[in-house]
Amino acid sequence: MDYKNRKFPMGVFRIVNNTNGKIYIGSSNDLSAAWNSHKFQLNAGLHPCLELQADWNRLGADKFTYEIVDEIKPDEKEMGDYIADIKALEEMLLEELQPFGEKGYNKRK
Repeated sequence: MDYKNRKFPMGVFRIVNNTNGKIYIGSSNDLSAAWNSHKFQLNAGLHPCLELQADWNRLGADKFTYEIVDEIKPDEKEMGDYIADIKALEEMLLEELQPFGEKGYNKRK
């Protein structure tokens, strides 16, 4: 199978602070790569969410877990066709979980 046509697990994830229960919600068309990317940014001190970064620095990586919240199963559509579906799912879960302020690291749009 050619790499370009490979289907990756895609959908919405959360990073959970196991100390205080706060969550960060995000989405990706490659959930495995998303965790690697966020971990790299957090370990390097480069994460765009400053509050999550501060807690990561203070508490350490072992106090956080990565969880897949919801996954979109690929069919025969082109990959680009999934981007809108993934973002819609993320928006729905942001609305449902409300990971803002005391509950989470996301910012209201």
